[in-house]
Amino acid sequence: MADQSTQSILVEAPASQVMEVVADFPSYPQWVSAAKKVEVLETGEDGRARRVHFVLDAGAVKDDYVLEYTWDDDRRVSWTLVKGQMQKRQEGSYTLSEEGGRTEVTYSITIDLSIPMLGMIKRKAEKVILDTALKELKKRVEG
Repeated sequence: MADQSTQSILVEAPASQVMEVVADFPSYPQWVSAAKKVEVLETGEDGRARRVHFVLDAGAVKDDYVLEYTWDDDRRVSWTLVKGQMQKRQEGSYTLSEEGGRTEVTYSITIDLSIPMLGMIKRKAEKVILDTALKELKKRVEG
């Protein structure tokens, strides 16, 4: 059974601006250090990405996978793994809570890998993923 990891960060921008950056998948390689290639395979009726192909290289962790996204305006986006090489399951979300022009971004993720990994190492890796993703997002939005 996979454990969910969750972390939050405060971004000095409105939720719409944060979600605009989250939804701009083609620009990910410019600001997400591990993203080598990101392409939108399919868009939904709202014009936002529905299926996205990722090629990641984070040193020890390399993967090629497709995620399917569900959008709830500028409040929340969630995703699930369609197919992957290293992962057999990924469920995640960004939940945005805006107050006074600032937005709290909460990132939750559950990952199951195809290869066995010690729980302690897996949790540390998830924490690094969350921490890096949130800091890179904050820097991109505020920058």
